[in-house]
Amino acid sequence: MKNTTTKQNTIDIINKLKEKNQTITFAESCTGGRIASEFTAISGASSVLMGSAVTYANEIKSAWLDVKKETLIKYGAVSNQCVEEMLTGILKMASANYAIAVSGIAGPTGGTEEKPVGTVYIGIKNNNKTIVKHHLFLGNREEIQLEATATAIALLKNNL
Repeated sequence: MKNTTTKQNTIDIINKLKEKNQTITFAESCTGGRIASEFTAISGASSVLMGSAVTYANEIKSAWLDVKKETLIKYGAVSNQCVEEMLTGILKMASANYAIAVSGIAGPTGGTEEKPVGTVYIGIKNNNKTIVKHHLFLGNREEIQLEATATAIALLKNNL
């Protein structure tokens, strides 16, 4: 069911962006490219998808997306602040109209009391608006990644 909804949401986003002659890009960490995979599975995505970056390591978040080292030290990669900077960086890199960025802890290791496994920050951005939401997903690593992917796509669809 979830996969069918995610696929339809992805198709709807692609069609809407085509109508508006606009583009999209992604900066993914814990989802590991799953959002880009959902889009590239749809024929015609190339007319709207500029590209995607899987920025798993903090060094790559800084080097590719201009996430400040101070942000990573003070707030961590799994934070509202990091995702906001990821969004700004990927929009600049790809010259797209919309961006999705995701950073979180898919597990089973890496969680803390403050940020348990399943903690994920998902953001979308265009020239007018930035939205970053905190989520706590339950399940194993794959379930958390799939839920984060579906939630990110749904967030964009609802805010196009």
